[in-house]
Amino acid sequence: MAAGFDPSGRLPDVFTNAGTSSFTQFLSKVAPELLPGRRPLPPGFAADLAPHATTIVAITSAMGVVMAGDRRATMGNMISSRDIQKVHPADRHSLVGIAGTAGIGIEMMRLFQVELEHYEKIEGAVLSLDGKANRLASMIRGNLGAAMQGLAVIPLFAGFDLAATDPARAGRIFSFDVAGGPYEETGYDAIGSGSIFARSALKKRFRPGLSTDEVVRLAVEALYDAADDDTATGGPDLTRRIYPVVMTATAEGTNRLTEAETAAVAEAVVAARMENPGG
Repeated sequence: MAAGFDPSGRLPDVFTNAGTSSFTQFLSKVAPELLPGRRPLPPGFAADLAPHATTIVAITSAMGVVMAGDRRATMGNMISSRDIQKVHPADRHSLVGIAGTAGIGIEMMRLFQVELEHYEKIEGAVLSLDGKANRLASMIRGNLGAAMQGLAVIPLFAGFDLAATDPARAGRIFSFDVAGGPYEETGYDAIGSGSIFARSALKKRFRPGLSTDEVVRLAVEALYDAADDDTATGGPDLTRRIYPVVMTATAEGTNRLTEAETAAVAEAVVAARMENPGG
């Protein structure tokens, strides 16, 4: 039970006062032990003790931005999960993907969703896209102690900027370092163990102004190339019918492609690579 509760069940004043628009700051006052970076850890390096998630790509399109992630999580040389979901909506117009320690990443992603919803309820307005990136950067910084022990989480954040004057340039992508430094990327980016191969594929094929359908195909191809060279990245599994998670963020909001839509793209990419393995 959080500190400050009394046996009568009456909520403490901190719950009824207007307070801060940051749910993370609120939680640090009421129940700091619930924050991912505030939990005490035993000494030592713990990277091999928890599943790790890879790989995420984000690409801008003429209508906004596309984010896609493979479905594999690994623990050492073992596959710990074949169908983990690493890409999620952060709010109505933005997306977040996680790489690194899977459990902490999923918890941080959910806390980030609550952070944005809490701000909107308290302030009566939607946080700007830059503000959202800064809030996420602060949360990553709070996990620095665990990251130094091998339990790092590096998210990728992207969304449709409602304040943009040119809709064709409204799709924006933000990457982060392990200490929470935010960096805006131009055109595309990738994170995770397969990111170097995904970025290499995107570097040769990306160009500004691509349609959403073209960018979706490009994202799936980049993940295919990453899986081709990185054992921690899972490619399309046609036997089990496990395909990447692909989401878009446009002026209309966020949307996840259906399994049938993603399957059609993935199977087309695999068929094309049967004819030309190098893409």
